[in-house]
Amino acid sequence: MKKWQKRLLWVIGVVTALILVGLFYLKTITYTPTTTAIEAAEKATNEDGVLFFKGEEKKPALIFYQGALVENTSYSLWAEKVAEAGYSVYLVKEPLNLAVLGQNKAESVISANHLTSYVIGGHSLGGVMASRFAAEQKDSHAPKGVFFLASYPDEKGSLSNFTGQVLSLTGSVDGVLNWEAYNEAKQFLPKQTVFQEIEGGNHAGFGSYGEQKGDKPAQINNEEQQEAVAQHLIEWLNTIK
Repeated sequence: MKKWQKRLLWVIGVVTALILVGLFYLKTITYTPTTTAIEAAEKATNEDGVLFFKGEEKKPALIFYQGALVENTSYSLWAEKVAEAGYSVYLVKEPLNLAVLGQNKAESVISANHLTSYVIGGHSLGGVMASRFAAEQKDSHAPKGVFFLASYPDEKGSLSNFTGQVLSLTGSVDGVLNWEAYNEAKQFLPKQTVFQEIEGGNHAGFGSYGEQKGDKPAQINNEEQQEAVAQHLIEWLNTIK
């Protein structure tokens, strides 16, 4: 074997090792769902990683992007409740549980299920990427609404000219959300945006995956925050024609 071939194999080996180490590290810091969330997910249909909670066809479907390094199953508790109210929910599975790697994942959900009426949103980083997707959709392809759970749009996902309904839902003791950036991002939201807050809710409480690094302790239990998330979403969805 020639010298350059040996060097090439060495480089490939090092790169492969670094990738494997990186993937293992991401796995170790990924937030996993609670037992109750896993049990709720068992009532959903798994469509290539996307968890589908069936509602009524006549009502708009809800497409959801998970928070960074949070498994999509973690959002099954409120998703089940929203579906019981008649709104189908699709919990998208992002590559490596990072929505930034799958901004347009909603396209396959919409296409595969022939959705003509839908809303889209996400938790934390997921909401940022969901707004970017929504901002790129035009006319009949545009969502009926966009929602943010402890999240906000950036300039690339500006919805300032969006004519659909928008919901911004936060927790009063969220220790992860960058509140300064959140307030600055209001310039990218339309005037019809509805701002609501869950008293005593924190960042991790928008899902069911335990404590999150940097977050503040919630002043309500997870079951109570899950119920609050579901009710806020249902009430907002009921306003969409």
